[in-house]
Amino acid sequence: MPELITPTGRLHSSWLAARDEWSAGAHQAGTGLRLAPEADLDSPEVFAEWVEQLRQQSDRSVAVGEGCVHATHWWIVEGDSYLGAIDLRHYLNAFLLDVGGQIGYSIRPSARRRGLATWALGVVLREALAFGLGRVLVTCDDDNVGSARSIERNGGVLEDVRTTDAGIKRRYWITL
Repeated sequence: MPELITPTGRLHSSWLAARDEWSAGAHQAGTGLRLAPEADLDSPEVFAEWVEQLRQQSDRSVAVGEGCVHATHWWIVEGDSYLGAIDLRHYLNAFLLDVGGQIGYSIRPSARRRGLATWALGVVLREALAFGLGRVLVTCDDDNVGSARSIERNGGVLEDVRTTDAGIKRRYWITL
């Protein structure tokens, strides 16, 4: 059974194996990799520092960098296997409203087509409601049929499809 956990350094080797399944430079939504763009995450010490950054990003008493918002991060795991990541951005800035949305997620290529994204999104929607949000914006690339289905299965209502600096995006609102 999959579960959502707080990011942890103990899954370093599994996380590295998952990372290596992605093509170089591929965007992995919901992972928080933007917090460590140049970091050597192969190093256990640097990886542990990045994991701590992920944890601190949810602390509203700690300032986040320019262009960032507070977010809660979870990893999708089965046992000691890292399968993907999902995050809940506590509020929207201009970029997230246009492109990124409030929930981002990605599933490692070898774990796709198992319903993990649909399941994880459903769990995080309950977290968003408990957090006090009444609705959330979730986006995906226009050609990402699997992600669009996951969003729609969780009640996503398509607002529009728009061309952005990050490509063509489908923008869905989910009322909680």
